[in-house]
Amino acid sequence: MSDVEAQTVQARTLAAVRREVAPRDVGAAWGPAVGKVWEFIRSQPGLWNGGHNIFVYRRQHPQGALLQCDFGVEVTRRFERNGEVYATETPAGEAAVAVHRGPYNTLNEAYEAIGAWLTANRRQSAGATWEIYGDPTPDPADTETTVLQLLEPRPTPLG
Repeated sequence: MSDVEAQTVQARTLAAVRREVAPRDVGAAWGPAVGKVWEFIRSQPGLWNGGHNIFVYRRQHPQGALLQCDFGVEVTRRFERNGEVYATETPAGEAAVAVHRGPYNTLNEAYEAIGAWLTANRRQSAGATWEIYGDPTPDPADTETTVLQLLEPRPTPLG
């Protein structure tokens, strides 16, 4: 099980392709989208400096509808839109953060841990989740993926 902690996070600049997909279709959608991003990055000297793949998910309303997904790669600067590839950012603010170690098909464990943490800490999601993919490892059990869930601000006490 992943440990979860609240952290204040800064926005990260991404080159991304947006897709709206059912949650069950994310696995089929991300590869072609990220392929377009990497094709663009390779044509732009200095745009990439070791940044990771980062996928940002925003649930569309009503609940259970499509996810708005930005399948992206962290880049060094903003840039002009090129076809489907555009500059965007990850959310910034307080987030529940879990580092998952293991294969991607067990990533749901991090989401379950964040859900339990939200309940235990009486916190609410602000609706955006993102995954930062670490460098692949020869053994999938050693692969790290950081999952972040943006948090609603805590109510300020009346005073």
